[in-house]
Amino acid sequence: MPLFTWTEEMTVNVEVLDEDHKKLFVMINELQDAIAAGHDKKVLREILSRLMEYTKAHLAREEHMLATAEYPGLAAHQHEHERMRRRAQNLRERFEKGSTKMASLELKSFLQNWWILHIQGSDKKYGPFLNFKGIH
Repeated sequence: MPLFTWTEEMTVNVEVLDEDHKKLFVMINELQDAIAAGHDKKVLREILSRLMEYTKAHLAREEHMLATAEYPGLAAHQHEHERMRRRAQNLRERFEKGSTKMASLELKSFLQNWWILHIQGSDKKYGPFLNFKGIH
């Protein structure tokens, strides 16, 4: 059963960013499924690495779009992203050093909560601004 289910309520009305968010949901669901299936650390590490790399690319793409459009909330948005990057890196390091199950569940919970809150909060705010600037 998917941890994340994309709904139209989550759209920011910027196609490339909505597609990124959907792909992130798929990857987090893949991590959830691997944890639920009891896969070993090697498998979880590979999924987690792909997820972290895609997250990094998405955040950079989003920040670039916001900077190009001169979004007035860019600094706050970047700060939020930086807090997420640090927290995810900390959890990843704990995953590498400690209990696979506990760290995996904590990471999954963090990703689920952060992405849903971030998309439905901060990201939803920039959608109308970018649309006004002609970015859809």
